[in-house]
Amino acid sequence: MNRKIKLLWDFRGEDASETAKHHTKHLREFATLEKLPFYEIDIQEKNPMLISAFIVVDEINMKIYRDALKPHRGEVF
Repeated sequence: MNRKIKLLWDFRGEDASETAKHHTKHLREFATLEKLPFYEIDIQEKNPMLISAFIVVDEINMKIYRDALKPHRGEVF
């Protein structure tokens, strides 16, 4: 069974929400250009000053995303 991995990029400060939303556009563009599958791209709010952009991918594709996009962290989803 292939696990799903959530790769996250954290943004802090007053503009964190807008920056995270913008980052999701780049995640979608990368996946489309590279023809890589993904399950979900979105943002999650820890608090108003800490917002994360994320993409959920299969573990088999995680290294491609990780090496190219340098996420801040990852979680088994």
